[in-house]
Amino acid sequence: MVADVTGAVEMRGALIRLRRATGLPVAFGGLVEPDRGQMRICELNGTRTTALSALAVTAGNGLGGKTVALARPCAVTDYSSSRQISHEYDAAVAAEGLRSVLAVPVVVRHRVRGVLYGALRTAQPLGDRTLGAAVEAARDVEQSLVVRDEAQGLLAAAREPRAGAAWEQVREAHGALRALTPRVADPELRAELLAVCDTLAAAPVPGPAAGGVRLAPRELDVLVCVAGGATNAVAAERLGLRPETVKAYLRSAMRKLGAHTRLEAVVAARRAGLLP
Repeated sequence: MVADVTGAVEMRGALIRLRRATGLPVAFGGLVEPDRGQMRICELNGTRTTALSALAVTAGNGLGGKTVALARPCAVTDYSSSRQISHEYDAAVAAEGLRSVLAVPVVVRHRVRGVLYGALRTAQPLGDRTLGAAVEAARDVEQSLVVRDEAQGLLAAAREPRAGAAWEQVREAHGALRALTPRVADPELRAELLAVCDTLAAAPVPGPAAGGVRLAPRELDVLVCVAGGATNAVAAERLGLRPETVKAYLRSAMRKLGAHTRLEAVVAARRAGLLP
């Protein structure tokens, strides 16, 4: 299996945010290739050379490899002379002129999926503020990868027949994905995830269709929660809204669907291809 290329976009955005938050002149990132026991540097930001590009880092070796092996942040004040790491990659690091370097793992479901690096071209300690910003950037990548994994699972499940308990699980996952999507900062990724939700809801359902109905995104989010059995209070908590706002969205959706009860609204939305 090659590196998790779906994480490259998230990694790229995280590196930009990391440099902006810390003022570090250099940031780069690598994604793990699980079947090969190594990580490969795939994104560079602020570098002057291509010495680090596509560099394969074995778990346990160098600063990044140590981070992969331990699944925790690591840092050195002077890379080339540090006794805390092995030195298989000194030539590439020296070619880029890096001295003080930190590395933070991207961990999803207890598995290291990648590493974010930040670096200075001078030998000086990287403080807690810098490390905290790097950890926060890694958490952003982790959340995005969780959402992407969920989307891939939903697409796989959508290929199965729409029936029985298995499809109920798909509906639950669809609801969770709709609730997660507004929390994704990247507009392109958010649009992609909403498209996945639309794909899941697009398969025809037996019965008369409520054709031509269009719901606002938040109306649909609320209806997804209702379809999963959530009360207004629970839906509000999931979506980060006030209960009164949830009630208003639900009333609006019911009116558009010609429904008089919550259950009728869910049934009508499924017939219209708005819900799985």
